[in-house]
Amino acid sequence: MIKESFRTGFSFGLISGIITTLGLMVGLHSGTHSKLAVIGGILTIAVADALSDALGIHISEESEAKHTAKEVWEATFATFLAKFFFAAVFIFPVLVFNLNSAIITSIIFGLILLGILSFYIAKNQNLNPWRAVFEHLIVALLVIIFAHFIGDLISAKFE
Repeated sequence: MIKESFRTGFSFGLISGIITTLGLMVGLHSGTHSKLAVIGGILTIAVADALSDALGIHISEESEAKHTAKEVWEATFATFLAKFFFAAVFIFPVLVFNLNSAIITSIIFGLILLGILSFYIAKNQNLNPWRAVFEHLIVALLVIIFAHFIGDLISAKFE
């Protein structure tokens, strides 16, 4: 059985790592069409945003005043590791494929991971897993779509 503090951090880090990184990748791709910009964005998310999210979880868990210091640090550490790993993993498709293929591959991979985690969490809470998967995938797709159009707007404005 996984401790609640690790599950909290892991779940948050995985979801945030996937959605934030996909949004950034799609926005940078549509705005710059630069492999270098996308790789730089992924690395920035993997480090800076992972640290930021870990601190956010740390403060959130502390503010609840119902966790031990050890549980707070476990959630902090799990958040950082999950966010870092699940953001950094998106570098590989960008290094292996052309940028368009890497973006499509990353979106598919990210949505599959998000769907699996959503299904697992819903099943553990005795909720309708397909509803949870649908809701979470819709949110992720909205982030991806908005990021794409923001990148297009920026590209059109500064060409």
